[in-house]
Amino acid sequence: MSDMSAVIQPKSDQINADDMISGPMTVTITGVKIQPGQDQPVSVSIAGTSKVWRPCKTTARILVAAWGADANQYIGRSLTLYRDPKVKWGGLEVGGIRISHMSHMDREMTLMMTVSKANRQPAKIKPLQVTEAPQEPADALQQAETAARNGTASFRAWWSSDAGKACRATATANLDRLKAMAAEADPPPDDDAPPM
Repeated sequence: MSDMSAVIQPKSDQINADDMISGPMTVTITGVKIQPGQDQPVSVSIAGTSKVWRPCKTTARILVAAWGADANQYIGRSLTLYRDPKVKWGGLEVGGIRISHMSHMDREMTLMMTVSKANRQPAKIKPLQVTEAPQEPADALQQAETAARNGTASFRAWWSSDAGKACRATATANLDRLKAMAAEADPPPDDDAPPM
């Protein structure tokens, strides 16, 4: 392994700006929990990690401006987070998380965001083009079982076909059972066949 990015990540229950030293991350939202009155009132659950993203007021305002105030609508949507090294805390540039791209937007959006009491800066958010993974057919398991019931050769041919590739995730999750089913459907060996 030669990738250093995995060993420099800080240990935390939340995504931090330092998590993005090696580059931005595009994430999909799986849930939003709001606890008014807390220091960090919003916790956004992200697909593929147990860490949450806790947006600051600046990024929370961007979410509301782009997607509206109903956080239930954010679930399933995606955005790209990046580390902005110029974000200040306590007067020092410590770095913070900002948003560069968001799904479910028709065009680029520019917002004037408050950086300090006397300073406002534009924040440009670009539309994020999310490629949806193709959905498996509803009868994926039934197709796999039908191929397996015809024997190992039939199952292997189906597995390599376009139909089999379209059902690959479901077939893989049930592969041991399908292989056993195919082996059971195979004709018994011919005992009278000459030795090879």
